[in-house]
Amino acid sequence: MMIDLPISQQELDNWLRDVNLVAEISNSKAILIAWNAAGELSSMLSSDSAAESEIQAILCQLSGNHSAKTLPIATLSATTSSTATQSKAAPSTATPSKTTTSELTSSPSDAVETSVDAQLAQEKLVSPTEPISVLPRLGHHQITSLLSVSELTELVSQSQLIIDTRQHSDWRTCSAIGSVICLSLAWPSGANFGFLCFYHNEAHGVDSKTLQLAKLISDSIQRQLGEILSQHSAAEALSRGTPRCVDTVDLQTFIDSFEEHIWMKNAAGIYTLCNRSVEKAWEMPRSEIVGKSDVELFGEDIADIFLEGDRLAIESGMPIIVAECLDGNEAKNHLWLETLKLPTLNTQGEFVGVIGMTRNISKHKAVEEQLTLATNVFKNSVEGVVVTDRHGNITDVNGAFFEITGYVREELLGQNPRIFSSGRHDKAFFDKLWNALLANGKWNGEIWNRRKNGTIFPQNITISTIYDEVGDVRYFVAVFADISAQKENEAQLTHLAYFDPLTHLPNRMKFMMQLKQEVRQAKRLNLQLATVMIDVDLFKHINDSFGHSIGDEMLVELAKRLRSQVGDQDVLSRIGGDEFVALISGIDNNEDATVAINQLRQVFEQPFIVSTGDHLRLTASMGVSLYPSDGTDADTLLRNADAAMYRAKNDGRNNYAFYTESLTQQSFEHLKLQSALYGAIEQNALYLMYQPKLDLVSRKTVGFEALLRWHDPQLGLISPAVFIPVAEKIGLIHEIGLWVLETACRQGMRWLSEGKHFGRIAVNVAGQQLQRSSFVDDVKRVLAETGFPAKHLELEVTESVMMQNPDLAIRDLKLLGDLGIELSVDDFGTGYSSLNYLKKLPIHKLKIDQSFVRDIPFDTNNTAIAKAVIALGHALKLDIIAEGVETKEQADFLQQNQCDQAQGYLFSRPQLPEDLDAFLSLLRD
Repeated sequence: MMIDLPISQQELDNWLRDVNLVAEISNSKAILIAWNAAGELSSMLSSDSAAESEIQAILCQLSGNHSAKTLPIATLSATTSSTATQSKAAPSTATPSKTTTSELTSSPSDAVETSVDAQLAQEKLVSPTEPISVLPRLGHHQITSLLSVSELTELVSQSQLIIDTRQHSDWRTCSAIGSVICLSLAWPSGANFGFLCFYHNEAHGVDSKTLQLAKLISDSIQRQLGEILSQHSAAEALSRGTPRCVDTVDLQTFIDSFEEHIWMKNAAGIYTLCNRSVEKAWEMPRSEIVGKSDVELFGEDIADIFLEGDRLAIESGMPIIVAECLDGNEAKNHLWLETLKLPTLNTQGEFVGVIGMTRNISKHKAVEEQLTLATNVFKNSVEGVVVTDRHGNITDVNGAFFEITGYVREELLGQNPRIFSSGRHDKAFFDKLWNALLANGKWNGEIWNRRKNGTIFPQNITISTIYDEVGDVRYFVAVFADISAQKENEAQLTHLAYFDPLTHLPNRMKFMMQLKQEVRQAKRLNLQLATVMIDVDLFKHINDSFGHSIGDEMLVELAKRLRSQVGDQDVLSRIGGDEFVALISGIDNNEDATVAINQLRQVFEQPFIVSTGDHLRLTASMGVSLYPSDGTDADTLLRNADAAMYRAKNDGRNNYAFYTESLTQQSFEHLKLQSALYGAIEQNALYLMYQPKLDLVSRKTVGFEALLRWHDPQLGLISPAVFIPVAEKIGLIHEIGLWVLETACRQGMRWLSEGKHFGRIAVNVAGQQLQRSSFVDDVKRVLAETGFPAKHLELEVTESVMMQNPDLAIRDLKLLGDLGIELSVDDFGTGYSSLNYLKKLPIHKLKIDQSFVRDIPFDTNNTAIAKAVIALGHALKLDIIAEGVETKEQADFLQQNQCDQAQGYLFSRPQLPEDLDAFLSLLRD
């Protein structure tokens, strides 16, 4: 191993003091970097001004930013048969058959790893042309070098002073450093210790003067390294003691007992001893070997190779494998030999020679070949392979794993496979998997996992348990194939089995499965369902007149229209040629079912434009059955819906019928109301009446509330309590609300033009209006088009509407208030308002709901509530208005308790504009 002696804290403090002194004098920063026993560079100490990012940059520069030639653990290589080997070499006259390999740099391995990591690493060692991409995990400021110790030292020695890193080919990528001095440090034996660097962030920050000072520090450190080594050797010799002669064995006798080839050279490169194995291998007696050099024994070419190996061992200060060769002419007699060289030091730590040993590694090579074969299979498999330790932590993956999942090896080492979890499998699934795996040693099945990009995909996976020699679990190996394409094919087959090929809607089989499932859920949650059978009237005439291709076009378009009219949670199916069925969930009452049916009927209002350019119209007969009143199972519901549909056909087609006759009649009435409401605006069936608002003290008019009324020619006068909810359900409330706002504004303009004073006109705002993002713009547009001043407009919003989305309500109401519009909260106290939000709302008035005004002052609860609302409103600096005031006692009570305004039958019923002159006053100059 490398010379790795402990440096005392006192020595480190002395070095740091000297380094800081030079750094301060030269206005630079410094770092001392050392090799450790594992062949890694790490920061030993740095000047006070050195930043961690700068230290890391220099470590990366010296360790990772060069071409990957060799590691401190150098690469092994099988070599050609053109040069000689020191493990078996004859004199210069030897035949070529006995000179088979050359010495190449390599590294000792401390142990044979059995993981796939080690297998891959072993393969890397026999491929010098392939860069090693797998590096060990590093600690703080510690990086394994991609250059050998000697190569890196030589590179540093060539350019100790770099004035401008941007102009230097090896340092230009180190952007954090502008100029640098890098000096090599070595032990007395020549083994490398590390590097001393002085640097500056800017170019030209260090110069020749700094270099002189740095060399003084460098020489001082190297002298102290010699002293440290000498003291350590002396202490070690003392602790070991003097061997007793009776216990010692002659050195020659000792080395002759080894089968390995053992020899030694002195510092001058002269062989001083060798054992019998060397004599036999080199085919010459010891007398012809000892006292000679490599040049004399093998010639200059081979000697240069051997001497280069000596140099590498000396510089690294550690044992290194310098040659690996194949010996023997016949394949069956081949032997793999490995040469190890290590530098020898005396007690003063000075270099005195090199010891070499060559050993037979044929068994290791056989294992290596097996591992290489296994590794190649592992690497080139088209199936993904992942290896974990006994605890389930990933130790390796192959290339196909990356192709399938998108994860690279470095991202996964040490991770648990649960990072691939798709969430589709519960704990019971994995419990069963692990039980089978531990019991049987193998498990095979399908698992849905997640790729790096988040997509989920299916795998067919086999997980195997790998045991050690005593039967304990050592590894788990999972081999899997991506079966996404197979699943897609299965899905296509399933689609053909369960979906209509023309419209791609569920077919009868699929619909019945879904209907049964929905019935079970509705039974469990006590919900209602509506099954709607839809049969196109006289569709045969379309096919007969225009052909089946045109008929198919119309069916496809009809399917799209029907699909757009049902909710995402509902089911629409085509169960026959021109028959569709819809399953509507979320039904609370008969009116909900009627609304849903009416939406389905709307798809037939527009003509179908076919490829021939013709505009064709369709009608349909619909039958409805409700769960649970019309059936408690899927078959009964579908059968009853079908029976209701046929009754609709018998009643003249283009109609619908409920399975229960009474519901059918109610639904007809509701449908009439809806149909009439659609045309109410165009037919001028809607109109406004105005109810005065009075000041309770002066009893003068302060405004009017615009109240919507509907008088249908056929249905007569219809209460707002009846048609407003219908308008909200069928989506007409926004259109009607804008009509009310515009009509009220135009009436206000007429009064203003007549010089009549009316304060403000209050218009009610429905919840769906306020929730629309365009509502504020709609109000602005109406004011602009009518010319009505915003100061004469008041908008009334119920508290329940504002609390549905209070943040949005606050924003929009503030925008309206900024226009000059007055805002009031209608029906206050009947909802679920939050006082926290109430204080934030930009409102001006609170209206006490008539349910609280009724029975005061005789009902103590209502009187208490009225007093509380008044007090709360005044505390928030709001005006209070009471609605539904019908008696003098009520008015007196409200006035006494400081209620500001009131409206109700006591003062006036809602009236038409022309009947309000008594409440309007002329403006005076």
